[in-house]
Amino acid sequence: MARRAKGRFIDGIVLLDKDTGMSSNFALQKVKRIFNANKAGHTGALDPLATGMLPICLGEATKFSQHLLDADKRYLVTAKLGERTDTSDSDGEVVQTRPVNITQSFLEEKLEYFRGTTQQIPSMYSALKYQGQPLYKYAREGIEVPRESRPITVFELNFIKLEGDELTLDIHCSKGTYIRTIIDDLGEMLGCGAHVIMLRRTQVADYPYDKMVSLAELESLLAQAQEQDIAPKTLLDPLLLPMDTAVANFPEINLPDAMLYYVMQGQAIQAAGLKPDCLVRITIGDERKFVGIGSMNDDGLLAPKRLIVMHDTTE
Repeated sequence: MARRAKGRFIDGIVLLDKDTGMSSNFALQKVKRIFNANKAGHTGALDPLATGMLPICLGEATKFSQHLLDADKRYLVTAKLGERTDTSDSDGEVVQTRPVNITQSFLEEKLEYFRGTTQQIPSMYSALKYQGQPLYKYAREGIEVPRESRPITVFELNFIKLEGDELTLDIHCSKGTYIRTIIDDLGEMLGCGAHVIMLRRTQVADYPYDKMVSLAELESLLAQAQEQDIAPKTLLDPLLLPMDTAVANFPEINLPDAMLYYVMQGQAIQAAGLKPDCLVRITIGDERKFVGIGSMNDDGLLAPKRLIVMHDTTE
């Protein structure tokens, strides 16, 4: 007999403003408990040092979290020049100290190197895995393992300010870009070393900055609901973004209501205007109810790929 999942069926995305000092998994579990969700997942971890946007998918939205993991990101980062650490951030130990003697023109010259598509070797303190273990576990044991460089794209790298030995930059980049590694590499190019002392993720995909909510705000709403003796979902659920916002950049295919049964059975159906292998959002009827994603198969039919399970959430 299958075990019933704990928590309620609730589908949507919370734009969490993660606090510094906590792991992304800790933040995820707190949000899951606050919403009493039966299922939750995040969309790409932030380091404990980092703050900012951490989209958390609840319920059926977890099926589309990979597409946010693959999305572009934007960060505000402050680096301390003159000190290099073993983790490339302030959580590590200082391994080298050098004087800072740079000009604005020299800095701008070195920043230009990072713009566009380049190759990056991931930090040993990343969550990438080698032989089944995260790199940071090897690093903590003092073990260096081989890492392959991989292409990253920096769409924008904007100089914000340089005050004393603290440099602040705004970076819009592709998935898999390690900001700590950019800062460490920049420090070596400048000849003085550098490490991250502040990192804030300000954007994931096209999600708006002003829709973020902190754990403290969520806990406050939960306490308010308990004080007023009302269901917590009354105050919490309006904060959820629709689950299809995770695939908002996919073309939409809207099908008539009569096709719902066939789509939900996983049957490939006729649909015009699709390119082969192009992922699309599938919506049903005049209300454009989102039911999942699909793509055109070799036979010229729309084949469902990931479909949501429809639950009665009125209880």
